[in-house]
Amino acid sequence: MKYFIIAGEASGDLHASNLMVALKERDQAADFRFFGGDLMQQAGGLLVKHYREMAYMGVVPVLLHARTILRNLRIGREAIRDFRPDVVILVDYPGFNLKIAKYVKTELQLPVYYYISPKIWAWKTYRIRSFRRYVDRMFCIFPFEQAFFQQLNYPVDYVGNPSVDAVAAYREQAGRREDTFFRINGLTEQPLLALLAGSRRQEIRKNLPVMLEAASSFPDHPCVIAGAPGLERKDYEPYMAGKAIPVVFGQTYAILEHSHAALVTSGTATLETALFRIPQVVCYYFWGGKLVNFIFRHFFHVPYISLVNLIAGREIVRELFGAKFTRERIRAELQRLLYDVACRNRMLKGYDEVIHALGQPGASQRTAKLMVEAISRSMGKTSAR
Repeated sequence: MKYFIIAGEASGDLHASNLMVALKERDQAADFRFFGGDLMQQAGGLLVKHYREMAYMGVVPVLLHARTILRNLRIGREAIRDFRPDVVILVDYPGFNLKIAKYVKTELQLPVYYYISPKIWAWKTYRIRSFRRYVDRMFCIFPFEQAFFQQLNYPVDYVGNPSVDAVAAYREQAGRREDTFFRINGLTEQPLLALLAGSRRQEIRKNLPVMLEAASSFPDHPCVIAGAPGLERKDYEPYMAGKAIPVVFGQTYAILEHSHAALVTSGTATLETALFRIPQVVCYYFWGGKLVNFIFRHFFHVPYISLVNLIAGREIVRELFGAKFTRERIRAELQRLLYDVACRNRMLKGYDEVIHALGQPGASQRTAKLMVEAISRSMGKTSAR
């Protein structure tokens, strides 16, 4: 069968690549074309557009790159039309993907599956109308999403979380080889402080300087910056004040595994840090200070920004954003995580609750099974007409 997949950022590239591998296990004739990244290329198929040319976040960057976004939409529509896949699989990235979904359903009348739901449970609940019209089936990765969509009378499948799969696969591979992390990266074997400042250049620019200032108070815990896919060291250097701090690419899980604590921007990274049971402070710059916190309290539908707290339904990790995103607050939280044993243990116990709620590995395999079965049924009905 023929699959067209669209993933618009690094985490989508990772999860889509694992889904592709699982689809191949069930469909040996699987033929892929996609918008994605290096990991999806390694899984096989034809890369139409790399996510590096797509990952724009925020009102201003989107406006500045409006022409590029429109061109990418045109390229995507034309590629899908020419390929005529058996299904189009969209991975998160709603601003772009919902426009593609509308085109595919109204113009091409092809099946549309969504893997990793956009976070409409946080805001933009109105997007449920687009799901009902243009998405045939939704595959969700957080346990609380089933109840949310059920309230909106939109059935979905909870398939487990792909980050659980990715971490389990890493640990299995790591257990079979020598631990050379410190040696190959030229690091002394001290307890590290991991800095995960985001996956986009604008996130690095806003988050990293404050993170580094806060972390500088703990010289016995040397910093290591987890380099984001698609970026280079030169993207980080302007914000490092000439400090010789290592920026390590392609080894985020190894960094977490060898760290004593972490400063993490909101997103999938907060969940991955919890899966490695590394105490963390969630810190994220938003323009607007107190106004941002007011808007979040009164206009968002969720009480937290981090996936860890959302899954647990209570505060496990401290969230410092808006007016709370300051060097002094981050430093104070780090002090507790590094040296207060009771504080660390409370967080680790909370992590265990989250890990239990997510369930066992196998999200990619479960999703592939459901997808192949549904497409096969649909094709059978079509051929019988």
